[in-house]
Amino acid sequence: MKPRLPKLRLPRRRRTRLLAGAAALAVVAGAGTWTAAASGGAPAVHRQDRMVEMPGAAIDTSYFTAGGGEKRPAVLLGHGFGGSKDDVRAQAERLAREGYAVLTWSARGFGRSGGQIGLNDPEHEVKDVSRLVDWLALQPEVRLDGDGDPRVGVAGASYGGAISLLAAGYDRRVDAIAPQITYWNLADSLFPQGVFKKLWAGLFFTTGSADGMQPGTLPAGGPGAAAAPAPSDAATATACGRFQPELCAMYERVAVAGKPDAEARALLERRSPSAVGDRIKVPTLIVQGQDDSLFPLDQADAMAKAIAANGAPVSVDWAAGGHDGGVRESGRVDDRVAAWFDRYLKDEQGVDTGPAFRVSRSGGIDSTDGAVQLRGASGERYPGLTSAPREFALSGREQSFANPAGGAPPALSSLPGIGGQLAAVGAGLSLDFPGQNARFESEPLTGEVRVTGAPTVTLNVRSTAADGSAVLFGKVYDVGPDGRQQVLPSQLVAPVRVENAQQGATVELRLPAVDHAVEAGHRLRLVVAATDLGYASPAAPATYTVAVRGALAVPVADGVRTASAALPAWTWGLPLGAALLAAALLGIRRTGRESAGARGQVAQPDPALADVPLEITGLTKRYAKAQDRYAVRDLSFRVEKGQVLGLLGPNGAGKTTTLRMLMGLISPDAGEIRVFGHAVRAGAPVLSRVGAFVEGAGFLPHLSGRANLELYWQATGRPPEDAHMAEALEIAGLGDALERAVRTYSQGMRQRLAIAQAMLGMPDLLILDEPTNGLDPPQIREMRDVMIRYAAGGRTVIVSSHLLSEVEQSCTHLVVMDRGRLVRAGEVAEITGGGDTLLVALAGPVDEGTVAKVAALEGVGAVTAADDGLLVRLEGATASGLIAELVRLEVPVAAVGPHRRLEDAFLTLIGGAA
Repeated sequence: MKPRLPKLRLPRRRRTRLLAGAAALAVVAGAGTWTAAASGGAPAVHRQDRMVEMPGAAIDTSYFTAGGGEKRPAVLLGHGFGGSKDDVRAQAERLAREGYAVLTWSARGFGRSGGQIGLNDPEHEVKDVSRLVDWLALQPEVRLDGDGDPRVGVAGASYGGAISLLAAGYDRRVDAIAPQITYWNLADSLFPQGVFKKLWAGLFFTTGSADGMQPGTLPAGGPGAAAAPAPSDAATATACGRFQPELCAMYERVAVAGKPDAEARALLERRSPSAVGDRIKVPTLIVQGQDDSLFPLDQADAMAKAIAANGAPVSVDWAAGGHDGGVRESGRVDDRVAAWFDRYLKDEQGVDTGPAFRVSRSGGIDSTDGAVQLRGASGERYPGLTSAPREFALSGREQSFANPAGGAPPALSSLPGIGGQLAAVGAGLSLDFPGQNARFESEPLTGEVRVTGAPTVTLNVRSTAADGSAVLFGKVYDVGPDGRQQVLPSQLVAPVRVENAQQGATVELRLPAVDHAVEAGHRLRLVVAATDLGYASPAAPATYTVAVRGALAVPVADGVRTASAALPAWTWGLPLGAALLAAALLGIRRTGRESAGARGQVAQPDPALADVPLEITGLTKRYAKAQDRYAVRDLSFRVEKGQVLGLLGPNGAGKTTTLRMLMGLISPDAGEIRVFGHAVRAGAPVLSRVGAFVEGAGFLPHLSGRANLELYWQATGRPPEDAHMAEALEIAGLGDALERAVRTYSQGMRQRLAIAQAMLGMPDLLILDEPTNGLDPPQIREMRDVMIRYAAGGRTVIVSSHLLSEVEQSCTHLVVMDRGRLVRAGEVAEITGGGDTLLVALAGPVDEGTVAKVAALEGVGAVTAADDGLLVRLEGATASGLIAELVRLEVPVAAVGPHRRLEDAFLTLIGGAA
């Protein structure tokens, strides 16, 4: 463990001035309101809220303490862009209980704070932090290193992470920092390699401009925006909202031009931590998200190298998730931040602050609840982005392709805020349009390769553009053995602007930094595209010609070891989402497959079952690391064409595990699943005949329902005519709503759109997991009709639902499970008892003579009076014949149905344990 760095002292005159300023601030602010909260036996946390007057703005703050009056270090917690101090309250309370004085604040322009957003302007936001440090130095419980010099750390994510770096660079009193998912150079983040990151920039400025924009207006360069003259000062003031005017003017100028200028870069660089990188000399824990197209891993790499060069202790953590979503690790990261401050603020030498480098990797999913399991891999040193590269030759001749007029339609890689969810499904929605890209491919890998860092490749580029420039987007796919299944790790793409390429220019393309395992037998596919949805492309049409010069260099970081044996690579990032099931069932863009060799050769198709949608035999799945505990045990049943099968069981019955095995997402320990005679395994071709829908399917809200379905089908790589779009839409019954943006849909419409997505290709077997969740009664009835109409064409539907009344009305057959075993299978009428005894509900009373007349009818075995009417046991008579006779006898019949509801039968079968 490196020793703590010596403290750099401020001159006494400056300390005296700062103390005086802090005292003045405290007087102006006045006393706040104290509140208390306790958690179990933990000490109560006291919170003091106050508005602190800063030059040009009042800043909303909260001060958290717990315990007695002993001296303690202080921590400043910053929030993310668009948020407020309330976002970090839970972390503040935790650190207060662990012995810190914690101060949170809403940055200028956010929450209840006044002022304008300056993107962490050193003259405003950074000085605000120094004034807060002044205030902390006056608090009696805060530990001091000298006059006006509190022992203090700063942490935060995104916007708050950047302010922690800037605070350390501008204020030498800061002792330790823990920035998360943030930037080192904001110009490089928004203008990578000279290309404008238009979607993320648009979200930034739309968020900050919300208070000042007129309803319905779009940011410059937003959807449908066309080139326009530079805005006037009055127009800028109207659209600027809370941003500083110079930032608004910069954004609108770049958005209209479609590319950054030198002035824009200089403006953002002055407000970036990189501007004071040589001054940041405090212990730094850097946590960066792997699913982050806003601030990718190269930003963390740059800050790690710069701060380590200053002699400060640095630890780098590549966490799961990021600005694009995906799996979050907030609990683990908070633990690590607390340990970091324990070591470098409390001077607790024995605290384990973690390895110099750590990366989160997939450890599969829990077969009982679907939770993503993560494993940490670590190294004794930070490897950087180009460690121990391995070279892979790429085949492919020189290729020419078009930059379309207006840059549309654009290729699709990541989408701000949701790209991580797309990446986590293992397939995503990556889309490259023919004629707009060049492709180069390696030979199949002879062994697994773990990519840890940023691959690089040298390109020769020619352009027919008038200025001789080209804007290109590079990405490396992991391609399955069949050449069609491909995955884009973390959904990331690397842009590059090439100048003076009329006669050809050579450029080294650094591809996105990722941590991803490529299985043996898979290929690496380099795609160089002319467009990408997230970035601005030249509006003028042009032709680009690209050739590869040399091999693809792939960093492998051999010194980084996973904590325990990794699971097969196909388990990479399998969270919830409809795209997960759809991609798995269609066998597309998967990161890998389970090894069939470990279980012997794949079973041959059974011709006798070619027309049987599903047959399950002896299916068994144990819980992880358990020899005698089973999620599913010895399960066998068969489903025929035209059936609507309800899969029922209490929580923990094994329904979800069964469905996952049916869809090839996990493998059974024993037994067999056959779909139309073919054994099911991960990526099995027969799964293309299966469609699936899980609750909470994700759609792009700004696109219409039809556009979402078309985009999804394009991602499968199958011909458009195979989609049977019209048939699926007719069954789903969405009507004119298909042409509206999905964000305008009701919950019921979204559910029906999700089912339409599952129906694309008109799969012969359709699996629906809780399709009626969140729907009101009319919507539930509509969903019931959708299922019945689909099966009416000779197809088969399997539905798992907890709404027993709906299952009773929509399903023809049932499979009831409990504790992993089959309890009962058969027709609904048989299981509910509707095959021989009916309950006749009456609208009025009947006398004993009427009961005797009914009992004497031909085909009636017995009649018994019940609270709700008559129980009639049939011995040859039909239900319709009985009703006709009751009407003839003038019996006041209100309803006729099974003698017990499905709910009664269900509780009887499982012993009332549901």
